[in-house]
Amino acid sequence: MKMEGEEMRKPIRLIGAACSRMGIGKNGQLPWNLPKEFQFFLDTITTVSTPGKKNLVVWGRISWFSCPEAVPPHAHYLCHDFSSAVRLVSHAPLSHIVENIWVLGGSEVYRGGLEHPWCDCIYLTEIMADFDCDVFFPEFDHEVFRKQTGFPGVPDDIHEENGIRFQFQVYKKIAN
Repeated sequence: MKMEGEEMRKPIRLIGAACSRMGIGKNGQLPWNLPKEFQFFLDTITTVSTPGKKNLVVWGRISWFSCPEAVPPHAHYLCHDFSSAVRLVSHAPLSHIVENIWVLGGSEVYRGGLEHPWCDCIYLTEIMADFDCDVFFPEFDHEVFRKQTGFPGVPDDIHEENGIRFQFQVYKKIAN
């Protein structure tokens, strides 16, 4: 049992979609329109395994302003950096409420999540096309984060919507 004030570890998971050149955005917007992929994204970040728990969603400023209607206006805390957000939910009272920390981008926030030792999974939809992007998903070590098949709750098949093919993928951190 954790003592009051003691840090409680929370799983950190990155989620996003990237085109063939790892582009994730252009001018503060997604360069594609894939409602089925976006619904998977929303379902994933809002699902919890324990009744009464909630997930923390970490967005960078530009990502937040690109889609403010996706989150209720009262459901947020402002933090200056990724480490501050993790500290916020690692101690009471939020540590008792938050189940997972989901990182939604952009590049700097993704980088902060990847560098944190609690990061255990990357949910990265492969958009099987090339788009003009000015923001990119950061490189990560594929020997540390290995692509999974048959991951629970993640379809393995290739989808197509609006003439764009995509596939949901999960990379899980392999313990040393």
